[in-house]
Amino acid sequence: MTLYSEHYVSEKCERFVNKIWCLDNSTGQTLIENKLVLPNGCFNLAIVTGNFIEVHTSKKKYEMSEGFYFCSQMTNKVLVNIQPETKVTIIQLHAWTLSMFPNYDLSNFSDSILTLNQTDLPFDIKIEYDFRNSISELLQAVNSYFEELASLHPAKNLIEKICEIIKLHEEEITVSEIGKILALSQRLLQIKFKTATGLTIKKYIQILKFRKSVDQMLTMSQEKLSLTDVALYNKYFDQSHFIKKFKDVTKTTPKMFNSSLYFLSQKR
Repeated sequence: MTLYSEHYVSEKCERFVNKIWCLDNSTGQTLIENKLVLPNGCFNLAIVTGNFIEVHTSKKKYEMSEGFYFCSQMTNKVLVNIQPETKVTIIQLHAWTLSMFPNYDLSNFSDSILTLNQTDLPFDIKIEYDFRNSISELLQAVNSYFEELASLHPAKNLIEKICEIIKLHEEEITVSEIGKILALSQRLLQIKFKTATGLTIKKYIQILKFRKSVDQMLTMSQEKLSLTDVALYNKYFDQSHFIKKFKDVTKTTPKMFNSSLYFLSQKR
């Protein structure tokens, strides 16, 4: 049994969905505990089958039994305990994806999880609570839905444009500079972005910088990088500034960081 696996959507679907990932303890007979997940600037739709998982965010502990869940943006590490005979399948959505549905106001929704009904999901197929459900069936449904959404909305909306600008500038841009590029006020940008994502633009940029730094740390030995190199490359003021921001999220220092405790993205 592979506990952690990643599965990738079609090129057109990638506009809205980053990937699908699974935590599979469906054939396990022991509790998998104290595994950690880092914030990454994405939302997650989670499908739990079997017994239940326990998730500790910075705000609350959630016991997620068989069903569907919407996970907000996370700003700190999340602790996960997976019961025996339990599987979690997670659809990872980009930060701008929910902005395609403007009836959602996520201004005060972060580090939180909501229970969903099957009818809340937009997919055409019925997703059964069954370990035998193949990932290919879910991929087909997700690709179909989001490819159609991309065709119906070929133009990028404001939130997608903001995220695109941040990515193009490699997370080194201010809200004021984004406002000048889009010819919009900082206040309007902040209100729209927080309503759509639950994060301020500054916090979103910080999360992306942090994740990029972690990815670099994991390859430090191969690339002969020092902690100072990682800090400066990712535009932290210095090593001390990087360590402080790192501790804010992980509650540990970069030197004490144990990657084996975390579910971290695999290289595609």
